[in-house]
Amino acid sequence: MVSVYSGLDWLVFGLYGTLLIGSGLYFNRKKSINTNDYFLGGNAIPTWMVAISVLATSQSAATFLGGPDQGYQGDLSYLATNVGAVIAAILVSIILIPKFYQNKVYTVYELLEKRMGSAAKKQAGLMYLFGRIFASGARLYMAALAVSMILFGNIDAESVIIATIVLTVAGLLYTVFGGIRSVIYGDVIQCAVYVSAAVFVIYFLYQAIPGNFSQIIDALQHPAPNAASKLTLFKFDWDFSSAGVFNFWSAITGFVLLNFAAFGLDQDMTQRILTCKNSKEANKAMLMSVALVIPVMLLFIVIGLLLFIFYQRPDIMQISSSGELIQSFQGEKITIFMYYVLNEIPAGVRGLVTIGIIAAALSTLNSGLNSMSSVIVNDIYRPFKEKQGGKMEEIHYVKAGQVGMALVAIILCFMAILCFYWQRYTDMPLLKFALSVMVFSYSGLLGVYFTALFTKRGNGTSVLLALIIGFFITLFFQPYVMSIVLPEELLFDLGFTWQLCIGAVVSFLVCLSGSNKSALNTVNSGVEQK
Repeated sequence: MVSVYSGLDWLVFGLYGTLLIGSGLYFNRKKSINTNDYFLGGNAIPTWMVAISVLATSQSAATFLGGPDQGYQGDLSYLATNVGAVIAAILVSIILIPKFYQNKVYTVYELLEKRMGSAAKKQAGLMYLFGRIFASGARLYMAALAVSMILFGNIDAESVIIATIVLTVAGLLYTVFGGIRSVIYGDVIQCAVYVSAAVFVIYFLYQAIPGNFSQIIDALQHPAPNAASKLTLFKFDWDFSSAGVFNFWSAITGFVLLNFAAFGLDQDMTQRILTCKNSKEANKAMLMSVALVIPVMLLFIVIGLLLFIFYQRPDIMQISSSGELIQSFQGEKITIFMYYVLNEIPAGVRGLVTIGIIAAALSTLNSGLNSMSSVIVNDIYRPFKEKQGGKMEEIHYVKAGQVGMALVAIILCFMAILCFYWQRYTDMPLLKFALSVMVFSYSGLLGVYFTALFTKRGNGTSVLLALIIGFFITLFFQPYVMSIVLPEELLFDLGFTWQLCIGAVVSFLVCLSGSNKSALNTVNSGVEQK
């Protein structure tokens, strides 16, 4: 039975609404007059704010709802993937960030233009947009689904669509006028909101468990007879399936590539880094964000661990066993955290969790709106106008950026609604889709950038082929595709981190096969002059 909101919950909603409106008006009071200000914040955003913004961008409603599931069903091994994040952040700070600042780029894909021509920049930007629309649209849908369950008490099409539209409009209005500055300042607020929500949930869960701290720890170390400890951090088993995706070997290979792509090749994340004063401050912000991710991620996993005690250890809860827990809502399978929110959570905290989900969703949505608009304007629209011979004022491109954000908001809204209907005709878990979908884009992008950074080969044609092949290699490894193209005896399960490794290597070899025509032309022209 879904509990109704109390007066305390509505008070929490009112305070959050006031905070959103007030901060939105305050952050948008200063209008941007050029694209550097609108997309890069005039390179004057404080380092600590950038770090929190990167953290908030990396989190989402998927993390808010899915993180506790990892703790409930698994252990702490997800935290070990941060080994890969630290390695990737160091590599990006050494290899990519100095180049971004030296070339004064608006988007990370402009770096390719210096090496492989404008076509390569455009192709990489389009691949990013393709992946980001699917990933951000799915995340928006999950947030809308959760909001619909809690706010309307149902997941009917009308309720989910209304929740989707409300979230999209709120995110757009909050950031469309102030640009990246509004996004980053807003991220700091939204991050504080959803981290506070997680802390309160942990507090009330802990208070609801009769056992003391040592009993809880012992129960987690011995969850069941012959079962592995739920406090396991590092796993050294050689498991290449999706079940072993969080082991140590995956952390130092696939997760290094995944985070290298996220920090250095994904405009959604990297754009925040580019708002710092210089490359030194940008490096500080990135490393600081990696350090902040660990405790925040731990909070959500701890929620799952406590929910395991709450629902699966009646001996600790001092109750008789209640049988199998059915995690569903109107026939829809839901995460354990949503089950707890809908059925158990105390008044007041329910409202806080609701705004926590909204805050996580808005943070991710706002980031996507501005970063995708940046790619549309700087990598596609501006080059098109300049090629046409039109000399436009900077304010024109600022307005184009605002239109771009509105266009992206509409597309993401439709993508989220499409996910609602799409999920009803597929067995593929949407949470898994949302968390791993960027691998489709990252495989090709990694291959292309490795070619650009470490070799003198590659051209527009090989870039396009590498991006396409990286996408299709990742697509091939999906179970729903393999079941079509392979006989049953040859089917296998490969974790998405290993898919990324294979896709990146093949894409690199494909991109490497193209000669650098611009470099050859430069050499030939030099010979002719002699």
